[in-house]
Amino acid sequence: MDIEIRQATIEDVPEITALFRDTVREVNSKDYSDKQIQTWSAGANDTEKWEERVNRFYFLIAETNDTIVGFAYLKNGNYFDGLFVHKDYQRQGIASKLLRIIESKVMMDGFDEIKSDVSITALPFFEDHYYDVIKKQKKVLKGMTFENYIISKQL
Repeated sequence: MDIEIRQATIEDVPEITALFRDTVREVNSKDYSDKQIQTWSAGANDTEKWEERVNRFYFLIAETNDTIVGFAYLKNGNYFDGLFVHKDYQRQGIASKLLRIIESKVMMDGFDEIKSDVSITALPFFEDHYYDVIKKQKKVLKGMTFENYIISKQL
C-alpha cells in the first residue's frame, strides 16, 4: 500500500472527523465503556475545534488512493496531541510512519523530548516505540472520567 503524508487542509476536516468518530467507536470501544465512547466520539461534531487544529498545529494526514487513512498533530512544539488510524487500516504501519515524521519535526524544532496523553488502547503502541509512562491519570471530558497515561520519550 502506497501511503502519502501531507499537511492537512480545511477541506480535509469532514473526512478527519469521520475517521476520528469511527476509530474511537470501533477501536477504542474494547477499552472504554459505551458511555465513554459516546462522549469521546462526540468530539467529532465540534467542527470549529478541528478547523482550529488544522490551522494552528502541525497537522499531518496519511492518505492512500485519495482516502485519508490516518492523521497526527503536534501542538506547542513537542506535545503530540493526536494520532488516529482509520479503523479499516489498523496495523499496516501508518501510525508508525506518522510517528516518525512527528518525532523528526520535534527534533528539528530543537526539542529533546516529546510528550503525550494516550488512551489505554494506544499505550502498547507507544511503549513499543520506546515511550515511557510518566503516570496513569484520570481525565474528565464532559463530565465523564477517562483513564489514560501521560507518556514521554527522549529524542
